[in-house]
Formats: sequence, structure tokens, C-alpha cells
Amino acid sequence: MATKKRSSPPRSSSTPALLPWLGIAAIVLLADQLSKVTITRLFTYGESRPITDFFNLVLIYNPGAAFSFLGAASGWQRYLFTAIGIGAAIFIIYLLMRHAGQRMFCWALSLILGGAIGNVTDRIAYGHVIDFLDFHIGRAHWPAFNIADSAICIGAILFILDELRRVKK
Repeated sequence: MATKKRSSPPRSSSTPALLPWLGIAAIVLLADQLSKVTITRLFTYGESRPITDFFNLVLIYNPGAAFSFLGAASGWQRYLFTAIGIGAAIFIIYLLMRHAGQRMFCWALSLILGGAIGNVTDRIAYGHVIDFLDFHIGRAHWPAFNIADSAICIGAILFILDELRRVKK
């Protein structure tokens, strides 16, 4: 009696194209988490060290979202922002699979993905996001942020530039 040979499931053709973009997100995540571990070991909460006339390193915890949105809420925001971050990551991976050949679009998504996962990691591990980059002019300070936030902002700018470029075509 002949047995039917099992064939391995077909490999998705988008998987190899997806790997570089996931690699970029992983580099962002690694840089973000390493910087946060370093800052938390070198600083005490609230400690600030001037680097230049317009930039300090400071250890701050942000239980909210951008610009401490909902930071004073009773704790439920941790779960909301974690769920939003996980949902965004899943959606971004889907978009990366569908559009892996669109370089600027995928760079933007990869940066946003790495940043989102970096901040979600903090929320899960600590209940807040660790921020430490403090830019200021005189006594007017921009809200402190981190590498994940920077990657998300750069990704958003690239996304807008990519869309403007497509509109002109």
C-alpha cells in the first residue's frame, strides 16, 4: 500500500520580504530597551543631568500616553494603551506583509512598530513608560521622551512624506 508523502506547508512569499522590516523594528526595540535599562541604572527617579544648554538626561515615568495624556488616571490607562499598542503592532505587521516592496512606507511602519513595541514592553513590565530625553529652551521644557517615541515620530514623518509623494504621482 502506497503512502502519500506529506508535503510541508507552502512558505509564504511575503516572509522573506518581511524580514528586513521586522529587523529594523527589532533594532529600534533593542536600542530603546538598552537605553532605558542604562538610564534606570545610572539615575534615580527625577534626577536630571545637563548635557548641553538645551538638553538634559532625566529619569521620568510616564503612566499616560504622549505628553502624559491620561497620566493622572487611576491606572486603567495602562491596559488601554497596552491594548492599543498591541493592536497597532498587529495591524502594522499586516501592512508590512501586504506592502513589503514599498520602501519608504515600510521604513515608516518599521520605525513605528519598533517604537510601539518598546513602549508596550515598558507598560507590561513596569506599568509606565520610561522617558529620559529632555529638550528645553531656558525654563520651557518639551515633555521628556525616549528612543521609542523618537522612532514613532520619525516613522510618522516618513509616512506623511510617502503619502505626499504618492499624491504628486
